Order: sequence, then C-alpha cells, then structure tokens
Amino acid sequence: MSKTTSAQASPTTTVLKVRKRDGREVDMDRGRIESAIEKAFRAELNLAEGQPLASQIEQDVLAIIDQVYDFASGDAASGCLSVEQIQDVVEIGLMQREHFRVARRYILYRTEHARLRAVRHVDSGLDELSIDNSSSVPQLRLQIEPGVYVAFSEAKLKAFLESIPESTLPNIETSEIVAEVIRGSFDGMTPEDIARALVLSARSRIERSMDYDRFAAAMQLAIVYRQTLGLTQIDEDFADTYRDRFEHYVIEGIRCGRLSEQLRSFDLSRIADALLPERDKLFRYLGVQTIYDRYLLHVDGRRIETPQYFWMRVAMGLALREDEDQRTDRAIEFYQLLSSFRFTSATPTLFNSGTQHPQLSSCYLTTVQDDLAHIFKSIGDNAMLSKWAGGLGNDWTSVRATGSLIKGTNGTSQGVIPFLKIVNDAAVAVNQGGKRKGAVCAYLEPWHLDFEEFLDLRKNTGDDRRRTHDMHTAAWIPDLFMQRVRENGTWTLFSPDEASDLHDTYGRRFRERYERYEQLAAAGKIKQHRQVSATELWRKLLTRTFETGHPWVTFKDPSNIRSPQDHAGVVHSSNLCTEILLNTSEDETAVCNLGSVNLAAHIVDGRLDHDLLKATITTAMRMLDNVIDINFYPTVEARNANLRHRPVGLGLMGYQDALHRLQIAVASDEAVEFADRSMEAISYYALLASSQLAAERGRYESYNGSKWDRGLLPIDTIELLQQERDTPVDVDRSTTMDWQVVRDAIATHGMRNSNCLAIAPTATISTIIGVTQSIEPTYKLLYAKSNLSGEFTQINEPLVDVLSEHGLWDAQMLDSLKYHDGSLADIQRIPESLKRLFATAMEIEPKWLIEAASRRQKWIDQGQSLNLYLAKPSGKSIDAMYHLAWQRGLKTTYYLRSLAATQVEKSTVDVNRHGIQPRWMKSQSQSGQIRVDRMPTAAASACSIDDPDCEACQ
Repeated sequence: MSKTTSAQASPTTTVLKVRKRDGREVDMDRGRIESAIEKAFRAELNLAEGQPLASQIEQDVLAIIDQVYDFASGDAASGCLSVEQIQDVVEIGLMQREHFRVARRYILYRTEHARLRAVRHVDSGLDELSIDNSSSVPQLRLQIEPGVYVAFSEAKLKAFLESIPESTLPNIETSEIVAEVIRGSFDGMTPEDIARALVLSARSRIERSMDYDRFAAAMQLAIVYRQTLGLTQIDEDFADTYRDRFEHYVIEGIRCGRLSEQLRSFDLSRIADALLPERDKLFRYLGVQTIYDRYLLHVDGRRIETPQYFWMRVAMGLALREDEDQRTDRAIEFYQLLSSFRFTSATPTLFNSGTQHPQLSSCYLTTVQDDLAHIFKSIGDNAMLSKWAGGLGNDWTSVRATGSLIKGTNGTSQGVIPFLKIVNDAAVAVNQGGKRKGAVCAYLEPWHLDFEEFLDLRKNTGDDRRRTHDMHTAAWIPDLFMQRVRENGTWTLFSPDEASDLHDTYGRRFRERYERYEQLAAAGKIKQHRQVSATELWRKLLTRTFETGHPWVTFKDPSNIRSPQDHAGVVHSSNLCTEILLNTSEDETAVCNLGSVNLAAHIVDGRLDHDLLKATITTAMRMLDNVIDINFYPTVEARNANLRHRPVGLGLMGYQDALHRLQIAVASDEAVEFADRSMEAISYYALLASSQLAAERGRYESYNGSKWDRGLLPIDTIELLQQERDTPVDVDRSTTMDWQVVRDAIATHGMRNSNCLAIAPTATISTIIGVTQSIEPTYKLLYAKSNLSGEFTQINEPLVDVLSEHGLWDAQMLDSLKYHDGSLADIQRIPESLKRLFATAMEIEPKWLIEAASRRQKWIDQGQSLNLYLAKPSGKSIDAMYHLAWQRGLKTTYYLRSLAATQVEKSTVDVNRHGIQPRWMKSQSQSGQIRVDRMPTAAASACSIDDPDCEACQ
C-alpha cells in the first residue's frame, strides 16, 4: 500500500492535531497511523516488509484510518486527539472488522510499550515505583515484567498513595501504610504484590476508623482499574477513558466467550455515555473485594469489568427482551437503579446476566416421585440446576418409607435416607460450575415413617452412610401436628405408598384424611404405621434443630391456604432459604427469580419516601419479570413452571439500617409498626406494578381461577387460614394505604406474575452494597466475617457515627467492644438509650422478631427467611418461640441461632482492664429439656450458606 494512495484517500483537508504523552500538540500524520496498523497485520500474518497485503486488508486499514479522522473531526471541543484515543479507535476498528488476532497483537504492543515507558518514568501509578536516588530502600528491586527489574522507590509509593483522594480523609496515615508495606516487602516484588500489600494494610486498620474502609476500597479499585483500563483513578482523563473503553470491553467479552453476542444490539455509544464512574465510590471495601473475587468477569485471571461495567452488563442482560427501540433506554434505566444501590438483583442474575448462559434464577423447588427412575432423574436434575448456580429445595415426602413393599421385586424398600445421602454427595460434586459449593435442602412431612431418622441426618455421630453433613433439611409441618403437640396427643407415622393423598392435602381436608388413616391403622388395614407421642417427636425435632441447626421449621398449611395459586396445585416445600412457596409436581419444577430493595436507601429526611420507593419497585418488577423470558432453563420442568406462572420474589434488605436512620430500637413497638407499614408499601407498589405489566404484556397463563382472579389479596387470606384452623390467628390486620386502587387495577388488568414477594437472606448482595442483611437485626457491632473472600473485620458504621457525636468513640471504646465481643450491653460508659438502640440479635427477645415478621407476612404472597436468636436457649424457650411463630401465622422460619463461633481477635486487649467477664464466656445452665453449657457454635453470618459455602438465593 503506497503512501500516495493513503494521502489521496484522506477524507478531510482540515489539519487535525495529536496530543503527545508529554503534552505537545503536533499535526496528525496519517502515514504513521497506517504504518502502525500495517505492522500489526504483517507481524500476525508473518509478512516481510514490502510484501503486499490482501486487497480486503488494505481496504480495512484505510477504513480504520478514516474512523480515526472522523472521530477527530467530530471532537468539536478541540479537534485534537491523544495518542491513547487514536489507539482506542484503531483497536475498536480492528475488532469491528473481526481481525481479533491482529487486535490482540495490537493490544499486547500497547501494553509492552506502556511497561517500557514505566521503566523510563513516563507514566504514573504503581509501575512508576522505579529508580529513585532518594529511596530509603535501594536494596529492594521491583520486577515490572519477567526479568526486568528497577529499584524500589519509597518516595514514589508515598506519592502514589497521597494522590488517591481518600488519603485526605482525617484519620488516614499514609506514612504508616508505607512503612508497613516496606517492612513486609521482598526483593523482586511486582506492582501487583505492592497493590495487594497496600489493600491488606489499609483493611487491617478498618476497626480503627471507617476512613480506612474507604481507603482500602480505593486501593482495591486501583487494582481493578489497572487490570481493566490500564490506569488508575489518579490518571488524567480517567473518567473519559472509563467510558471510552466500554465498547472495547464488550467486544473483548464477546470474543472471549464471556458475553452474549446480543449485547451488540444496544447503542453502545449511548450506553457508555450513561456510565457514572463516580458511583464506584459508593462501594465499601468488602463490597469491592466481594465483586472482585466472584462477580467481575475475567479472562485468564484478569478482570475485564469495572464495577460500573458490571452493573451495566447486568442491566443490558435484563433488557434484552425489551422492544428494540426501547432496549437502550431500558438498559440505562436498569443501570441507574442498580448502580445507585436502591435495588439489587440476586446473585445468579449478577453472575450470569448478559453472558452466553443467562441462568438468572436463584432457586428451584422439585417434588420427587415414588419411582426409582424419577428419583435418579431428580438427582440428575439437581446436578444440572446446581451447575448453573441454582439453589435447590427437594420435596421427598412421596417416597415410600423403610420396610415398604417393592412390588416389582417383592423386596422391601430402604426408604428415603439412602437416597438423601446420594443427593448430599451430588451437591458437593457439582459445585455450582466451579464458582461455589452446591446447596440443597430436603423437605419431609412429620407423618412420614422415616421422619425420626430424617431428624438425625446432620448429627456427627452414628452410621456415616446415613448422614448428610453437607445438605440442609427442613420439616414441612401440618397444622394438625402442632395442634396434637399442644394437646399432648398421639401422632401416627405412615408410609406414603399407603397414605399417598396426605402429601397433596392440607387444612381441614388433611385432618379428615389423616384421621381416616389412623382409623384404618387401628383396624389393622394399614401395614406400615407407628404411633408416637406428638410432644416427644416435637421435642426431638427441636433438640436436633438446636444441636445441628437442622431441620428448619416450616409450616405446610399457611403456605398452601394463603397461596395465590391454590387452584393450580400444591406447595409441597419451600426452597433452600425457606422464603419461596410455589407449587411443584412431576412436570413442574418451581423457579424463583429474586431481587431486593435496599430499604435504608429509601429513608429520606427521617421518613420512608413513598415516591422514591414506588419508582424503585416499578422498575425492579419489570427487571424481575424480564428474567423469566431471558432465563436459561437447565430442565424442561423448570421452563414449564416459570413460563406458565411467572413468579418473582421481590424482597428487601437494609431493614436494621433503616431503623437506625429512624432512631428506632429493633425491640420496640415502633419497630414492629415500621415493619408493618414498610412492607405494606412494598407490597402495594409491587402488586400495582405487576398489574401494570399485565396491562402492557398480558396476564400470566394460569391466572384464571387464582386468588388474584377471585379478588383476594394476601391480607385477605389471613381470614381463610383462621377458618381452616378453627383457632384465632392473632395478627394485626390494619392498613394505611388506599388498597382499592390496587384491587381495581387487578380486577381490570389481572396480574403479570403469580407471586410477587419473598424476603430472601441477601447475605452476599447486602455485603456488595454495604447494608445489613435482609430483615436481620444487627448480629454484632464488631465481628470477624468469614466468607470465600477471606476474613474481614466488620464494624457498625452507624454506631461509630453516634458514639462520635456523643464523644464516646475512641481507642478505649474499640478495646471494650472487642472484649465484650461486639456488644454494648456491659460497657458502663454507654447510655441506656444507646444500648437499646444498638441492641444486638442475642440481646433482644425473639418475640420482637416474630411479631415484626407476622406483620410483614400479612402483606407477602410467599415467605421470608426468618432467623431466630436465643442467647440462653432452653427447651421451654425454644418451644415457646416456635409456637408463637405458628400462632402468628408465619409460613416458615430459617436458622435457630445461639451464639457465634466467629469471635473478634482479642490478642491486643488487656483483659484485666475490664473487670467483668464478657457474656459469651459465661457458662449457661438453663431449665428445660435442653441443657446449654458450651462455647458458641453458630456462624456469625445470618445465612450460614454464605459462611463460607454459597449464596444460592442471596
């Protein structure tokens, strides 16, 4: 290709400028651009200088150069491009024309020369820690690339830290961090080693001041930026480069098989312009570290996503089924919501949205049939569902009990337990596609003959072939059993093959059929049965729940009687985290599609901002509904159920943070009232949004005959439960909003979704955005959190703010908090009003959590992951707690927590100074059937699945 041809092809006579890296501006030289591109092609194609290029390649080279000139001419501000901008345009042009290998070579060329410039001290950032005669550590060398060493510079390290805006925060001592990094340094460290050392040093000081949390976050972001953008936040034109590189990211992600080709259908220029790099500063350190470790897409270990690219990728993935002319606008709308931290989709959606395998759903619920082929099909389905990051809830009540006749072989069955052992091992083997441990929960009704052995599955003693140490278990309890316990009556266990309809009945119908089977058993017409004391069986269940954390206590009748879909099947179980309550059958695997509102972000000027909440929920419900059509379904049964019923589960997080902002103690009538009113608002706007979607997109397929169709809202179904029980369901039924508006909308348009509301644990997504989990009270005010990202000191920021206002936050207070294991209760300096406001989970009576949950449950069409806490558990207190939950009409409960094993490190605490033994050390001996005399055993996380196993529905 001749230079004459190149000159003749010039599209403009305007003299354009190039800004060199040293600041000089020179005339743009078309020949130099052409030469650089040609060299990349020749190097890739192994062509000698002077050897002609193919005609198509010559045309592509000219077209790319034209792109550069068009881009420069369109820059109305200056008509001057930087060298980096020209290289960006060339790189995009090569990828657009599918010269991917040449583009890769061009990228490597740019990277190599950037490193060489670092050696010559041209660029800024960590690579500039090169030769400096003033260095106080000349004996150390920095390895900037394999085999290339330069002297380490303490002065430049300090200069880099001080150029980070967060270094100016009041309590940051950069000299301390530099000194610590140098003490731990070694000859041959890489810039990446230094970056990690900076993060670890800053993070170790978070307990001293929350300023270090923001500083550590900035250090971790610098690592992200260097991998994704090749620069850091201190570089000039950082924000422009952040946006300019977005299209590169999309093309690279598609080329590497990480992103869906469909992302090209968006207006990528508008998408890039909508990015808000400054929102990266909203992340706290643990949030940045969490997304870096598990959520940001990577290629060969190098992250290709910044935090805002991550949010935008999720948003674009959720907008793929929007009308083409609205797709970009919707993606930007979704991005604005996600990046503002007002709403966050669940982990599987964050993992997979916009990728080639968009498995966006959180949990799957299945019913296992009493058939060997179906049992192993179900185990295989578990594997496929788990591979794509789904959490699993399996209903095993249909499977015949131990000793039952196998007609085909004339042998006897070994019952449910051996199959559950296989399920347990399969969940471990298929570890969610290599990202995290698989997670499954098995459900069984207490009339099943194998139920007593089911209670022992999580014990650490006994025949290990009949133990499931890695699987969760839950009891699916009918009202009749609870009534028999209250009456101290007898309870009869059956095998499902002789009492099969018990599995599919509930309420009065269940009672009638169960009592009929008891009569048949008494008459000798049922072979397999056994009578036990209902109270003794209940006591054994609670003892196992206390000892092992399992089984969870869930209630069959309220889950079915209050279900909107009672016309279309039966709810046979909940899910992995006990908040999803959907019908299952042989041909339908229920699917839950989750996301959570950050309630704390909607407290504005001391009140719940309804306008903001409505806007958030309207967009969030659209995003959740889109999941159903975009989703990759690992099994046919999952697809059948999701497309037919279109259920979603909008939940909430940051509840305790919201109470702090309102200055309300969690153990108070005001908190119970706030739980009621906030959930009423969320329910109101969610149901209204689903009805509006129905007006736009149509009703869900099985709508006719549903409770929605019959004019029944969740609050109306409390009366139905009371009628079926023949005993009062003592729940406040007051309302404060004009519900006729919602009723009229549903009557006119119907509903887009069979179910709309479910409160999941949010263990991980709440960490990402830096708020308290779900509806949880504060676990501790200072504690060490463990998950797959490591162990992190967590301190309650609202507490620090309040104590600072009162002049009480100092080193002595930190020391006291450590000694008393994150509790204010025994710290004498603290006023009683603050102790009440910041009471932790173990310091409040569980009745407050149950009362608040009952107020929420009246508005929710599914359930809530409700953890219960007892600092001093006894048989009597545990029994009373679960009976209260049942009486208040709760559908499910989750973990029973005593005290946490994860204690804050106390090696720096002078125990002689405090004079009082911390509560967690005190031996406890309580009356009742369960004796407590032990060290703490439960995990600090409100959801132990995240501590550190998985985040299946988080």
